[in-house]
Formats: sequence, C-alpha cells, structure tokens
Amino acid sequence: MVADLNSLVRLTKDQIKPAAVTLAKAFQDYPLSAYFFPDGSERERIQPVTFQSLIRYGIRYGEVYATSPNLEGVAVWFPSDRRRRTLWSEIRSRRFLLLFRVRREVISRQKAYGDYAESVRKRCAPFPHLYLQVLGVDPVHQGRGYSSLLLRAMFARIDEEGLPCFLETQVGKNVALYQHLGFRVVEEGIVPGSNVNSWAMLRDIKG
Repeated sequence: MVADLNSLVRLTKDQIKPAAVTLAKAFQDYPLSAYFFPDGSERERIQPVTFQSLIRYGIRYGEVYATSPNLEGVAVWFPSDRRRRTLWSEIRSRRFLLLFRVRREVISRQKAYGDYAESVRKRCAPFPHLYLQVLGVDPVHQGRGYSSLLLRAMFARIDEEGLPCFLETQVGKNVALYQHLGFRVVEEGIVPGSNVNSWAMLRDIKG
C-alpha cells in the first residue's frame, strides 16, 4: 500500500465515538493513562469519553486519520499554532463536559501533564511544526504495520512542505520505533507528580 494520506481515512464527526473506543483500547495499559486513572475499571469506563473530546478537537482544529473505515488505528495531528487550547476551543470541543464525568483529581493530573508537555514542546520545538498528539492501534491489530502506515502517510506530505514533526511518548520501547522512523530524543524527563518517564522526540525537516 502506498504510504500517503489518500490511503487513509480522514475522520468526520460521525466516527468520533468508534475512533475513541479504538484509542481507549490502545491506551488502556499506557503509563500516562494509569497515572490519570489509577483504577483500571474507571480508566476503561472514562477514557473513551476523554478521547471523544480530543478527536472532536482534532477534527475541528487539526487532522485525524484512521487506517481504514474499520478504525484499526487512529492518529491525531495538529499544526503547532493550533495545539494550545483556548476557552472557546474547549467549549466547541465539548471538553468542559468532562467536568461532569471525571473526578477533580483526574482533571488536575491531566492539566498538570498538559502544562508540563506544553513547556517541553516550547523549549524543544519553538518553530512551526506538526504535532502528533496521539497515535493508537487497537491491541488486536497491533504488530501489523498500522502505526508505521499512519506515520509514513503524513511524513510524505510534511516532507514536501518542509515541516519538522514533534511528539511525546511515555513508553521506552516506542523510542526505538520512532527513532527508526527518523525521530531523535530532544528531552527526557519525569511527568511532574508521577513516576512516569516521558520522551520528547523531533523529526527534523527532510529533503
């Protein structure tokens, strides 16, 4: 399959809920998810709702792609100047509704991580870039190249545009995967208030 965006499905509002389920399954055991939701049953119940908000925001202010209509994998991308949320964007993405579904401690942890991640990104990528907010593949489809497909399809475009790409990961084994795809580690640290390692990675302009 040719790795370009035409080989993917760009998500619409009708696909928000099933795409959120894919991401929730992919991140059920993710270290950052466990920090946000220490209780596994709560994590399983609430994460689809939080991912709905993120995907909705991505559709409106960025780009969200899936590997196929079956939504084996989903990636949410933002141009660097649209990543930071505003009050209006929070309202339009319905994130404020999470206040009625998620415990205050969870909101506090998510905000603390968001502030930390934003400060890292400003230090490490203070220039126009594409930001990979999240990429996840349903566990039943992992190991089949879907992550690579989602990444390489976008790389084909941003290489033409001359844009670098920035991401964070909280799983050590992902670092090698992203390095194989052209990223390098630009900062490593611990998420404040947790024992979760976080790696900031940058893929420089190609061409």
